[in-house]
Amino acid sequence: MHSPWWLRLIVITFIAAAVSVIWFTNAFLSDRFSETTRNRAEVRLALYTGHILSELQRTSVVPLLLARDPALIAALNSANFSITSQNLIEAQAEIGAASILLLDASGRTVAATERTRLGTNHAAEPYFVNAQRSKDTVFTVTERETGAYDFTYSRAVLSENRLVGVIVVGAEMSKFERVWAGISDAVAVVNSENTVILSTEPRWRRLAINDALAVRPAPSAIERAFQVTADWANDPPDAYVRGEAVMRNEARIPFRGWKLISFTTYDSIREKVNAVLALEIMGFAVLLALIFYLLSRRARRQSAVARRESADLRRLNARLQQVIAEREKVQKDLEVAEQTLAQSSKLAALGEMSAAVSHELNQPLAAMKTYLAGARLLLQRKRSEEALSSFQRIDDLIERMGAITRQLKSYARKGGVAFEPVDVRVCISSALSMMEPTLRNRSVRITRMLTRENVTVMADRVRLEQVIINLLRNALDATKQTADPEVEIILTAGETVTLAVRDNGHGIEDLENLFEPFYTTKNPGEGVGLGLAISSGIVKDLGGRLTARNAPGGGAVFEVQLPILTEKTQAAE
Repeated sequence: MHSPWWLRLIVITFIAAAVSVIWFTNAFLSDRFSETTRNRAEVRLALYTGHILSELQRTSVVPLLLARDPALIAALNSANFSITSQNLIEAQAEIGAASILLLDASGRTVAATERTRLGTNHAAEPYFVNAQRSKDTVFTVTERETGAYDFTYSRAVLSENRLVGVIVVGAEMSKFERVWAGISDAVAVVNSENTVILSTEPRWRRLAINDALAVRPAPSAIERAFQVTADWANDPPDAYVRGEAVMRNEARIPFRGWKLISFTTYDSIREKVNAVLALEIMGFAVLLALIFYLLSRRARRQSAVARRESADLRRLNARLQQVIAEREKVQKDLEVAEQTLAQSSKLAALGEMSAAVSHELNQPLAAMKTYLAGARLLLQRKRSEEALSSFQRIDDLIERMGAITRQLKSYARKGGVAFEPVDVRVCISSALSMMEPTLRNRSVRITRMLTRENVTVMADRVRLEQVIINLLRNALDATKQTADPEVEIILTAGETVTLAVRDNGHGIEDLENLFEPFYTTKNPGEGVGLGLAISSGIVKDLGGRLTARNAPGGGAVFEVQLPILTEKTQAAE
C-alpha cells in the first residue's frame, strides 16, 4: 500500500532540514576549531622561536669567555695540551654545548671534547678562516656529508695582539628536531635563502621549502575524494605532507633572516567536529524514528519489525565501529612499540660498541700518558735522544690503537680478519711491555714459565696480545688487596697450546656469569665488564676457548687453549 503524499512530503522536508543543519554545523565548527588549532600552533611557534634564540644567544657567549681564558692562552703559547681537553669537557658539561674545539694557528685540533677529533686539520673550514679575519665571534653554518648541518660559533684567541688559535663552539640545535618530532606534526627552520636547515623530516634538509613539500606529490582529485573524511575543510589546505592535508603557519626568527614553519594536520579538528555531528545525526535519527512511529500506525507490526531490525543494525554498527577503533588503536600501539624497540636496539648496540672501544683503548692511552710524562722530563733535562725513544713508543701505541679499532670493526662485521703464524712467547713479551707503565706503579712479582722452543699458532697478533693484556689486567686488579701479590704466566705446548695466567687474589665468586658482557665486580668507574667478554669472543674466533676456575690454594686461574701450528698444519695452510 502506497504512503500518502503528505507523509512523503514531511519525511523529505525533515531530511532536507537535517542535512542543512548538519552542513551548517560542519562549516561553523570547522572554521571555529581550525582557528583554535591555528592559534595554538602560533603559540607553539612563538615558544619554539624563543628556545632557538635562547640556545643561540647562550652559545654565542661561550667563545668570548673561552677566548679570554688564561689557561687556554697559556696552553697555546706553551703547546702543552695535556689537560686542555678535560677542561673543555668540563666546560661543555656546564654550558650544554654540542662540541668545543681548540685549534692552533695552523688550524690543527689541539684539544676537543670529542677526543677522536684531536689532530684533525680545519684550516680550510669557514669557521676557522672567518674567525681569523674578524675580531668578534663568528657564526657559521656548515653542511655535513650526512645532509645535516653544524651550527658553530668561532672566535680568534689572541695573545699580545697575536693570533695563537681559534676556539670553536657547536650549538646543540639537533635537540630541537627530536623535541619537535614528539610534539608537532612537522616543523622546519629555513634560512634567508628559504633553504631548510632544521626539520623533523630529515629528507627536507638542503632543499627549498617548496621543493621539500613536493618530494611526495599531492594526491589527485579522485584520491582526495576517497579521503574526504580525513582532511575535509571549508577552505583548501595550505599544503600536503606525506600526502595528508595540513595547515601551514610561519614565524620569523630575529636571527639572520631565519623562519620557523610548522604543518598541523586536520585530524584533531575532524575528531571534534565529527563528535558533534555524530550527536546531531543521532538526534535526527531519533526524531525521524519518532515521526515514522507516529505516522505509520497502519503498519504497526511492520514498523515494529523494522524498528527492531534498525536497532539491531545500530548495535551491530556500534560494535563494528568499536572493533575497528580497537584494531586501529592496537595497530598504532604496535607501530610505536616497533619503532621504540628498533631505536632501543640501535642505542644498545651503539652503547656496547662505545664501551668496547673505551675499554680496549684504555691501556694504550694510560701507557701513552706515562711515556709523554717521561719524555717531557727528558726534554727538560736536554736528553733528547732518550726522549725520541719514548716518542717512538708513543707512535707504536698509536698504531696499535688504530689496529684495535680496525679489529673492533672487523669483530662487529664478523668476518674479514686475516690470520698469520704468531709466536705466543713474543705476544706475551709484547703484552708485558704494554703493561710496563702499570707494573711500575705496583709491587707485583711476575713469574714466567715459558717453553724454550717457539710456540706458533694461527692468529691475529694484536687481538691475541689484547687477550693477554686483559687477563694480566684482571690478575693485577684481583691482587690489589693481597699482601704479597703474585702473578704466574705459564705457557705449555702439546696437542694444543695452553696459556695460563694465575694470581693469588680473592678468586672468582660467580663463574657462570663471568664472561657475560657488562658483568663486573669492580667499583663503579673502574671497569665496564667487557674485558673478559671481548677476550672470550676473540679466542673463539681463533678456534680456541677461554676458561676460568678458582685455584686450590686461593686466587684464580684463566686458561687460553689454542690449536698449535705444526709443520703439517702449516703446509696445509
